Amino acid sequence: MLVMSANAVAATLDFDPSHDQTRPVVRFLQGPHLLGQTPFVAGKTLVEHAIEAGVDIPTNCTSGTCGACMVTLMLGEVPLPDPLPPGLDDFLVEEG
Repeated sequence: MLVMSANAVAATLDFDPSHDQTRPVVRFLQGPHLLGQTPFVAGKTLVEHAIEAGVDIPTNCTSGTCGACMVTLMLGEVPLPDPLPPGLDDFLVEEG
């Protein structure tokens, strides 16, 4: 399970118990309230998943440069590209 947070909106990646247990879903939550969810698609960004789920999260450049859509990893692990995108550095990775 992954849990990420940005501007009081949390995103989780896990399995939907009421549907196919083999297909992960991305859920967007604000506190206990579900804002939206969408099936996880490998290669899609968190912003693309949010748009598909009808959830508005801050964006600006949509290329990973400005950092407006940056989230904090609260639980889990995310593979990072090498080299890191321009909006991300080693310090930010260490901070979560």
